[in-house]
Amino acid sequence: MVRAALISLGSTSSKWTQEAMKKYFDEVDVLSLKDMEVSFSGDTSEVLHMSEKISRYDCIFAKGSFRYAQLLGSMSAILERGCYMPLRSTSFSIGHDKLLTQLALHQADVPMPTTTIVSTVQAAKKLLEKLHFPIILKFPHGTGGKGVIYADSILVAKGILDALSALRQPFIIQEFIDTGGRDVRAFVIGDRVIAAYQRVASGKDIRANIHSGGSGEQIELDSSTKKLCVRAAQAVGADIAGVDLLMSHRGPLFLEVNLSPGLQGITATTGIDVADEIGRYLYQQTVERKAKIDKKNAQEIMKELESEQESVEQEIITGLEFRGNKVLLPEIITRLTKFNESADYKFTTSKEYLEIKRFDIQ
Repeated sequence: MVRAALISLGSTSSKWTQEAMKKYFDEVDVLSLKDMEVSFSGDTSEVLHMSEKISRYDCIFAKGSFRYAQLLGSMSAILERGCYMPLRSTSFSIGHDKLLTQLALHQADVPMPTTTIVSTVQAAKKLLEKLHFPIILKFPHGTGGKGVIYADSILVAKGILDALSALRQPFIIQEFIDTGGRDVRAFVIGDRVIAAYQRVASGKDIRANIHSGGSGEQIELDSSTKKLCVRAAQAVGADIAGVDLLMSHRGPLFLEVNLSPGLQGITATTGIDVADEIGRYLYQQTVERKAKIDKKNAQEIMKELESEQESVEQEIITGLEFRGNKVLLPEIITRLTKFNESADYKFTTSKEYLEIKRFDIQ
């Protein structure tokens, strides 16, 4: 029996994923992320759901918004040792922080807009003197296009910085890439882009995100861009992710990796059952992992048995094979005794008896 659990906030996309998983797994439990707890002390740790230790699963798909990043990361660090999880524990700290995502993409040689972070508003205002406008100001955390501010002049940017200083939050300054209010969401599962669509901003809103009122158009990405999308997801430690990018005159430039992407927009636009693709992939990876573990365990058991056999005298009844006046020992005997051509042996014989021992010269 192959058992799985989906830990989420219960969105429509999560419900679709849940139904898809039920088509492949023998049993699927649905756990609310809001009811999860992590408890650890010394060398013991456990993950709880409604104050009860959760069952053992072969696969756990845990996802949620940036507000739960620490809980998701802690939970996954404990659980990923015993089952398949498509999102690594480290992915939640990276993928839910725009700055850390940009750093991960940079280290993976994934192209992106020029990005800067500064420690103070005063330092940011000095930086503005060197920049070409318009620019984008972002908070490190936020989804659905929230926390993204457009500044078309240095005067506007300074006013925004003054307002941001009251919030006492770090912020990112990024070059503005003019794509006519269009961006691309590619859905990565494993080493494939299984669907992609172009999002178009509504009116004068620069945010093309569907949740911000944008519309979608299906798009086919070239093989090079698809490889970069997969590399971007892998850079944050995600087997399942939505990758956002801009198609600029410099080529594709990557913005974010979404660990909990919505399925409604991409499914409606492309006609691809993304939830089913997720369910099938989770099952395949889980079965492959179980097979590897079973094989490893079987090999370890065989080694233990062979070790035990080597240390215990055994009586073997078998026929003998003759070649002229020579007797060939059965393969099982040479395997258990580890006889070899380079060693010397002592023979003790009688009419119906033969004893062979390794002869070591002292």
